[in-house]
Formats: sequence, C-alpha cells, structure tokens
Amino acid sequence: MIARRWLALFATVALLLCTVTAHAQQRSVTLWHAYRGAEQQALEQVLRAFEREHPGVTITSLAVPFDAYASKLEAAIPRGNGPDLFIDAHERLPSYRARNIIESAAPALGQLARTDTGPDLEPLALEAVTSSDGSERYGVPLALKCLALFVDEELWERAGRPSLETVEGIAAARSALPREAYPLVYYGANAYFHAAFLHAFGGQLFDDRRGTYAFTGAAALQSLEYVQRLLRDRVVPAEVDGASVTPYFRSGRAMTVISGPWFVGELGDARRFRVVPLPRVTSTGRALSPLVTVEVAYLARNAHAPALAAELAAYFASPSAARTRALIGRQVVATPSAWSDPALAADRILAPFRRAARDGKLMPTHGNMRLSWEPANQAIRRALRDPAATRVALEQGQHRYDDASRPLPSRRSPLPLQLVLGVLALGLVFRSVQRARDPAFRYAVKQSMPAYAYVTHAVVIVTLLVVLPLVLGAITSLYAGRDGALEYVGAANYWDIITARGGPLFTSGTFYAVLLVTVVWTLANLALHVSIGVALALLLSRPLLKLRALYRVLLIIPWAVPSYVTALAWKGMFHRQTGAINAMLAALGVEPVSWFAQFSTAFTANVATNTWLGFPFMMVVTIGALAAIPKDLYEAAEVDGATPWQQFRHITLPLLKPTLLPSVSMGAVWTFNQFNVIFLVSGGEPDGATEILVTEAYRWAFTRQAQYGYAAAYAVLIFGVLVLGTRLLERLTTPPHARGGAR
Repeated sequence: MIARRWLALFATVALLLCTVTAHAQQRSVTLWHAYRGAEQQALEQVLRAFEREHPGVTITSLAVPFDAYASKLEAAIPRGNGPDLFIDAHERLPSYRARNIIESAAPALGQLARTDTGPDLEPLALEAVTSSDGSERYGVPLALKCLALFVDEELWERAGRPSLETVEGIAAARSALPREAYPLVYYGANAYFHAAFLHAFGGQLFDDRRGTYAFTGAAALQSLEYVQRLLRDRVVPAEVDGASVTPYFRSGRAMTVISGPWFVGELGDARRFRVVPLPRVTSTGRALSPLVTVEVAYLARNAHAPALAAELAAYFASPSAARTRALIGRQVVATPSAWSDPALAADRILAPFRRAARDGKLMPTHGNMRLSWEPANQAIRRALRDPAATRVALEQGQHRYDDASRPLPSRRSPLPLQLVLGVLALGLVFRSVQRARDPAFRYAVKQSMPAYAYVTHAVVIVTLLVVLPLVLGAITSLYAGRDGALEYVGAANYWDIITARGGPLFTSGTFYAVLLVTVVWTLANLALHVSIGVALALLLSRPLLKLRALYRVLLIIPWAVPSYVTALAWKGMFHRQTGAINAMLAALGVEPVSWFAQFSTAFTANVATNTWLGFPFMMVVTIGALAAIPKDLYEAAEVDGATPWQQFRHITLPLLKPTLLPSVSMGAVWTFNQFNVIFLVSGGEPDGATEILVTEAYRWAFTRQAQYGYAAAYAVLIFGVLVLGTRLLERLTTPPHARGGAR
C-alpha cells in the first residue's frame, strides 16, 4: 500500500517535470502588422515556414488597423503588453526612437551578412533604418514602395507608340488621342504625387537634415508652372483626386497613370497594361523621382523573446521568404539576392517598381515632416486652380507650416489651479454640510427620494456622455504638446488663440477669421432653411393640393439620407469636369466653373449642400405647427377682408414663432458644428478659406502633429460661443414682458 502511494507520488512529480520542460521548450513570438489581402496571405505563409524550420516555436500574428497602429504600439510596448516584433514604415523611426520602444537591429542584420560589404539588403533600404549619425541601425528593411508609370497599351498603340521616357514624349500623344482621353493622369493636387515633379526641378518638400519646410523658392515655383502648362495643354485633366484616377484608366480615358503598387489591385483585368519607371523632364534632364517608403521589421523593446524575434526578422529578409512576399504578396522586396529568381526578375510589375525605387528619394523621417503635408497640399491646390496666385500660395504654405510648428508654450506649475480647485471643493463641502444640517432640506430630500429613483439613470447617462467629456476637454485644453506628449501650460492655449499667436487678427486661419466665416455660414444656412422650409410647408398644407403625402415623403428624403453620403454626392456634382452642375451650365452655353478655386464659389457649394440637408427639418416642424393653428382665425380674417399676406403676417407668423424659435436654435447649433459638409465638400478650400471652427479644431487635433490641447481649447471656445449665441438669440426673440415674467 505504501509502495503504491510512493509510486503515485513519483508519477505525479514526473508528469509535472515533463509539463514544465515541455512548456520551457515551447517558445513563442508575437508579431504585429497592418497588412491586408495578398500581403497578409504572403506573411502568413512565411510565418508557417519559419515554424516548420523551428520546431517548438509558435508565432502569433495580429493585424492592427492602420489608423490606430502607431498609437497602439506606443501605448502597449512600454507596459510590456506589446509585440516582440512589428512591421511599419521607416518614416516613423525617429518617433519610435524618441519613445524608446525599439531596439537595435544589429542581432538580426548580422544574420543577413552577404559579404564584407554588409547585409544582403538594398543600400537605399539600409539608409532608411540607419541613425542620422550612422552609428546604429534600427529594424530590418523588408520592402520598398513608390510611384511608377502605368501604361494603357491599347491607347499607347493608338497614339502611335510615343516615347515614354520623357514627359514631353507622353504629352505629344495629345493630338492623337480622343478628346475625352488624356496622355497622363495622376492625383495632381497631392504633395506626395507632386514631389516627383518637384525633385525633377531640384527641389524637395522637406529638408530632412535641417528639419525645415522646403516647398518654397525657385524649384517649387518652376515645378508648379510646369504642371500648369500640362493642364493648359490638356495633357493632364484638372481636379483629379485619388478616387477618380482609377475610373479614368479603366474606362480608357488615360494613356498613362502615375500611381503606386496598390493601383494594380484596383485594375483587375479591365485593361491591358504594363508598368515602367517614371519619365524625365527634358528641360532639366532629371527624371520624375518618387518618394520611397521602406517597410521595416522593428525589434520591440521589452520583448519576451528578443533573440527569437531577431531571428524571425532576419528570416523575413532571407531570399526564400523574400521571394514568397514578392510573388504572393506583390511586394518590391529589399533583398537583392531574391531578384536572381528568373520569375521575379522578369515580373512585368515588380521589376519596374524596383527600378523606380532605386531612382527615388527616401521619405524624410524628421518628426516635422508630417506637418508639411497640409500646407503643401493647400499650396498646390491653390496654385493649380489659380496660376496667378502661385507665389502667394507658396508663401502661404510656408506661413501655415511655421504656424503649426511654432514653439510650444513653456511648462507652468499647476499649483495655482490646484489651489483654486481646492478652495472651490472646500466651499462646496462646507455648503453641502450646512445644507445637510438644515431639517427642512433633509425633509425635502426624504420626500423627493421616489423622484430621484426615476431620474438617477438619466443623470448617470448624461454625466458619462455629456458632462464628463466636457470636463475632460476643458482639462485637456490646459495642456500643450505634440503626438500626445502633453505638459501643463495653464491658459496659454487660449492666449495663443485669442491673440492669433502674435500675428494679424484676421489673417487666414486665425480664430477670428474662421469665426467670421462660421457665423456667416450659420446665418446663411438658417435663412435658407427657414425660408424654404416655411414656404414648402405652406404649399403642402393647402387642402386642395393633390398627392400631398407623396410630396412630403419625397421632400423628407434629403433629411433621411446620412449627411456624409449626401455631402460626397454633392461634391461630385460640383466637380469641374465630370460634375452635373457644370454639365447643366455647359448645356446653357456657360463655361465650366472651378467651384473650389475661389471662396465665393466654394462657400456657395457648401451652402447649397447644407441647404439640401437642412430645409426638410424646418418643413416638418412648420407643417406640424400649421396644423395646430385654428381655422376659425383665418375665416374671421377673411370676413374682415384681410389679404393672404396680411393673414400670414398677423396670424400664421406670430403663431409659428413659439414652435419655430426652438427649432431655429437647434438648427443654429447643428449648422455651427456641421463638420461633414465642410470637410467632405470643399475640404476648407481654397487654401483653408472655407474652414469653420469645428473643422479647424479637427486640423489641430489630427493633421498637425496631434496638438490635442490646442484643439481642446478650440472646442471650449466653440462651446462658449454657442452658449452666448443661443442666449442672445433667446433674448432677441423673447418679448420684454416675458423676460420680466420669467425672472
């Protein structure tokens, strides 16, 4: 019996030892990435191959949405909850180094040594992961992405096979193509695409070594003037955005298109095409040089298995894994030896992209590079729509960059605020204790307990969804910083906004200029909403009108459709070349209008869109109010000989006011903060002139290095303006005797 017990105990201990040993032998690596589609499929194949070659190793891959990728990494890795290895673009390297979330890639790169010359990687890719002083390398380069030239072979042959080596050769095909087709199509108003032309003239968007905005001077001016000539000669179409490039190519209206590897997936088998490197400009002798982004496998700090993560990073760049990523994931891999594969070297898409990348320029990695996109985009759009304002547009771009990159307010002590809040809290506690000692107050609370039970849930919900966000926003407005690194600065953000950061008060982009546009925008929309809504309600309330129910349903549809869908539809209608508005004007013999080239026309387009969205609400409210007016009043007015206008003025309008005024107040608040229409229709164009306060706050929060404190200060000011505005509207529309009675 005793022997059996000892035997059972020995078996249990042996089982535990085996379990612990097996667990120790089981190694795992966590990988984060933002791949989708074929790229993700290729990545999974590489991971499974690594697991087969390394028995006992388990790799967990997590696909993180791109928009939240960097923020999740920066939040998880310092806490030890992040991945061991992650894949991201090289331009984030300085940000990741500043936050100390990546390790040196020396252990991984050492496994890729080809000869004494260094790792088996493209020189340009190695440059992308090398520190500015050349002392260290961070990450293993995996692939390169840039722009190249897609050629529609049918149109190219129809045009007589013009030379694709120069832009001028492509432009010469203009006379041989149908009028609706263009020799060259690309997203011309985007700085990423225009950078290729800028580089051909010896310029650059951003000076990475100095950390300064560089889209100024002679090179920038010459590049814009060159593109303006292409527009005038109808070599490229006007106002092409990223979404409209694909329809041009698929429908046979573009002989060539400048785009990236992602464009292949959008084409399918619709056209017979090939890819070649970008052409050169004859006058400069330089080729259009695209910006190149390098995808990198970074070794995360606080990794649970750093040695295994380094081995996996090196495996990604090995020739076999690189071929898998290239042939299946359609990536321009950064491993030169992988291109010895005949299938890869002869690939009609990847090989040209590789040549284009070798001739490109690395995307700048300085932290302020992201601040240059918005000013450059606005300068390019304005210059292409109004060539006479090219120099002004470039100067304004420099001003916008300087404004966004200005030094942050100095850090201040939060002690004064803490003292004020402490005094207020003590006062509140003292007052609460004083009230609680009052027998009448305690009795009133006791009697109200059943009522409190009914409203408690509503109070909790309103507090969580309304009050708490307002309080947190107000607190955030007292901090300043970029990319989420906030420091307490007191009321400095408000001072900068109110004083226009030391510049002219009503120059473009200041709080006062944007506030003026917002007020005019709100008043114009309200006037149209109320007038059109009331007029239609009066018409639909006529008893002799047939099919009234059908008309009401049709007129409510604009209100029922989501506003962003309507905004995008109206933006398409205002397009210079393909929009329905210009098509109707052309039928009347009127020249097409570039609606977003001037403030007046862009503002009109925004107002027209929001009027379409807003008048049904006022119409429905007015119809309900009209139904409540007694008919006897109109009959008595007719007996007294009152005209229809007199009846409207003395009966209808006074009785509509009590119902319309709250609706007008609600409409004012909605219109004041109507983000969708401004953001989606005009996008603030031209040059930010049609921005309103809420879109300007969005820019500071999400396009200017995440200056959340400054954006929060804008939000608090917007709240204050709305409170004062609604109180003023109430005072102006309430009779004096009613105000006195209320008091």
